[in-house]
Amino acid sequence: MSKKIGVVLAGCGYLDGAEIHEATLTLLALDRAGATVVNMAPVKEQMHVVNHTKGEPVDGATRNVFEEASRIARGEITDLATVKADDLDALILPGGFGAAKNLSDFAVAGTNMTVDAHLSDLIRTMHAQKKPLGFICIAPAIGAKVLGELKPKLTIGNDTDTAAALQQLGAIHENCPVDETVVDETNKVISTPAYMLGPSIAHVAKGIDKLVGQVLEMA
Repeated sequence: MSKKIGVVLAGCGYLDGAEIHEATLTLLALDRAGATVVNMAPVKEQMHVVNHTKGEPVDGATRNVFEEASRIARGEITDLATVKADDLDALILPGGFGAAKNLSDFAVAGTNMTVDAHLSDLIRTMHAQKKPLGFICIAPAIGAKVLGELKPKLTIGNDTDTAAALQQLGAIHENCPVDETVVDETNKVISTPAYMLGPSIAHVAKGIDKLVGQVLEMA
């Protein structure tokens, strides 16, 4: 029986949603491995909408995280609030600013951040059931916030300020190149820097492929 892996999408577009390369590479690696994917996203409005040609917020524009994420999932997507840990073997969170704006408010609140309540509950329950968790790019901030009391080993690459924030949240940060991962065997947590380092999709793919393989091995 194939492993059932949840993938949490934070919208569509790296400046205000899920990083599309990271999400697609995750889905590709899972499909190649024969896993069954459960795409999910919260049904809520994005923090804001960013024009990706200008890198600037669009005044008055609104978009729904769930509807935007369905673009990446080709319509095959589930409301995050309805997903149960019992139905999954593992969970992976791609990055993009949506992880820090829509799944949490890390982008504006820093270490005073909060995490979407349904996502926080799902992560905690998955961990309690000893199921692996994968965090990509900036998503390790969510792992640090939710699991901080467990001192999880995580990486966002080598950005000093962001690493310090993760450590303040309780995580043990380890510097890591883009094509590698940091594995916390005790907590079954795996992370990779992806576009926190870049510089291109080919480099990012190596780390994500490795993360997906390790998540599946632990599942």
